[in-house]
Amino acid sequence: MIKAWLHAARLRTLPLSLSGIIVGTGLAALIGAFDGLIFGFALLTTIGFQVLSNFANDLGDSQKGTDNAQRVGPARAIQSGQLSAAQMKVGMWVVGVCSLLSALYLIKLSVPNLSANAIYFYIVLAVACIAAAITYTIGKNAYGYRGLGDIMVFVFFGLVSVIGAFGLYGEGFEWLVLFPALSIGAWSTAVLNLNNLRDIHNDAQMQKRTMVVKLGYERGKLYHVFLISVGLATWFFTVYLLAFNTYNYWLFAALLPSLGFVLHLKRILDNQSPASLDPELKKVALLTFFSSILFAILLNFAPH
Repeated sequence: MIKAWLHAARLRTLPLSLSGIIVGTGLAALIGAFDGLIFGFALLTTIGFQVLSNFANDLGDSQKGTDNAQRVGPARAIQSGQLSAAQMKVGMWVVGVCSLLSALYLIKLSVPNLSANAIYFYIVLAVACIAAAITYTIGKNAYGYRGLGDIMVFVFFGLVSVIGAFGLYGEGFEWLVLFPALSIGAWSTAVLNLNNLRDIHNDAQMQKRTMVVKLGYERGKLYHVFLISVGLATWFFTVYLLAFNTYNYWLFAALLPSLGFVLHLKRILDNQSPASLDPELKKVALLTFFSSILFAILLNFAPH
C-alpha cells in the first residue's frame, strides 16, 4: 500500500515544485534574511501542495476517462488499479489538511517579518494554492481541461513560489526577484507543455482542451521554444546582474545546467512522435532544479 501511495505522489515531480522556494530563499539569504525553520516549512508546504495536486489529477483524469489505454506516460494509481477512487479521496483530504496546517504554521513562523495585511495575504494564498491543486482536473469547470493550466503553473510555480518565498523573510517586493521568478515559471510551464505535447492525441479525443490541443502539435513545439527561451533570457539576465553587482563571478557557473536546454530544444524541434517526449519532462524538471540549487549555493557561499 505504501508503494501505491508513493506512486500516486509522483515523486519525480517534487524537485521542480521546490525550485522556486530555493531561488526565493537564496535571494533572501543574500541580504541576510535567511531562516532555516521558515525555509524547511516552506519546502514541506510546497511538497504537500504538489502531492495534493498529483492526487487530484489522478482522481480527476480517472473520473473523466482521460487516463485510459491510449494515454502515454506512466500509468496512474487509479488507472492501474493500485488505489480506488474512494481511497484517493481520503488521501486528498489527509494531504490537503496537512498542507494547510503546514502553511499556517509557516505563516506563524513568519509573523515577526510580516505586516498584518501580508499575513492575511499569505493565508488567502495558501487556500488559493489548495484550491488550484484540486480544481486542475476535478469538477465540471476544471481549468486544466480549458487550456488554463499553463497560466496557473506559471503563476504558482514561478511568481508565487519565488516572490512568495522571498517575502516570507520580511523583504518587500524587489524588481530583481521578478526575473528569476519568470525563469522558474517559464520552465515549469514548459514541463507541463511537454506533458501536453506527449498526450495531445488522447487529450484531443477526450475533449481536454490544453494549450497544445488548441495550437496543434507543430505550433505547440514553437510555443515550447518560446517558454524555454523566456526562461533562459531572464535567467541569464539575473545571473549577469547579480554576478557584477556582488562581484561574485563564480555565480556564472549557475548558468551551466541551463545550457542543457539547447540540446533539449533541438530534440523537441526534430521530434515527430509525441509518445517519445516523455523522457524530456524529467530532463527539463531536473535542469530547472539543479539551476536553482547551484544559483542559491553560489549566490551565498562562493568566494568573492
